[in-house]
Amino acid sequence: MKHVITAALLALAAQPLGAQEMQSYDTTLSFEDVTFGLENAIANRGLRLEHVSHVGDMLERTRGDVGSDVVLFENAKVFSFCSARLSREVMEANPMNITYCPYDIFVAQLPDSETVTIGFRPYPPGDMQPIQDLLDSLVREAIEE
Repeated sequence: MKHVITAALLALAAQPLGAQEMQSYDTTLSFEDVTFGLENAIANRGLRLEHVSHVGDMLERTRGDVGSDVVLFENAKVFSFCSARLSREVMEANPMNITYCPYDIFVAQLPDSETVTIGFRPYPPGDMQPIQDLLDSLVREAIEE
């Protein structure tokens, strides 16, 4: 019986995350306008952008190397940053909230699409709500909602 339960749990863990596992917004603003808006929203709150991952460029650059001919994105970047004040707040509530830092927001555009998607992984309710609220406000500001 133990092996059946373990196998069932492993099967569940291997399932891809569904759309409900992401908080995102679609816009018809250009990719450049959305990324510019996000960078400004981050700076407007006195936060420092730590890193920009050029995910789309990396996947395109390595597409042939891994034997694929699928173009995944027209553009895709992930913006990583932290907030000293909010990070301290959530980590004083639970030091293991360190697992969520830094905070990431992605901006992506699929090939042949006029739509740009911006979003982030949701955080658990409770201690991480200030971060969830921050990310949501940054995303909305970036796309002028």
